[in-house]
Amino acid sequence: MGIIVANLFITLDGVYQAPGGREEDPEGGFPFGGWQAPVSDEESGAAIAAEIASMDALLLGRRTYDIFAAYWPHQSGDIADALNRVPKFVVSGSLHDPAWAGTTVLPDAVAAGGLRTGYGQVHMFGSGVLIRSLLAAGVLDRLHLWLYPVALGQGKRLLDAGTLPATFSLAEPARSFPKGAVSLVYEPSGGVQTEEMSPPSP
Repeated sequence: MGIIVANLFITLDGVYQAPGGREEDPEGGFPFGGWQAPVSDEESGAAIAAEIASMDALLLGRRTYDIFAAYWPHQSGDIADALNRVPKFVVSGSLHDPAWAGTTVLPDAVAAGGLRTGYGQVHMFGSGVLIRSLLAAGVLDRLHLWLYPVALGQGKRLLDAGTLPATFSLAEPARSFPKGAVSLVYEPSGGVQTEEMSPPSP
């Protein structure tokens, strides 16, 4: 059985909108498109490239798919080669004729969960709405947050109102990078439990 890994570039206040460029996702008049590059460095870039190289299939939500499909087929280099080579899957109820070669359309999060029977590592990038759907369906195995030292105060947030309560456990040691970004890999580990904090021992 394989795993589905969601990679998300995210700010300290939970915003994942348009990390890569000003015109990537301007919905809602978002003014901070391209916030990721100024706080990136060679080490974090190499780590992201290694994550991409490790995938056996790519899974995306419709909006992120449209962004990727308009850009990556026209690029070259190791990252472009990897993204263009692997089988691609997009969850959408409206896309019927995907233009990016090697793309299959899936109807919902449950169908996406079935990819684990055919691929070792299915990776996602962006696609916050789909991440929430996969979590709700219980088919997301790892949530890899690339946390950057930026707070924006507005924009699309991953764990916003309506998120199902859940607890996560750290699946790999946290890794920090020179400009302050941190790689955090979590696995869902059940519901939320509560208890009183014990006072510190004298």
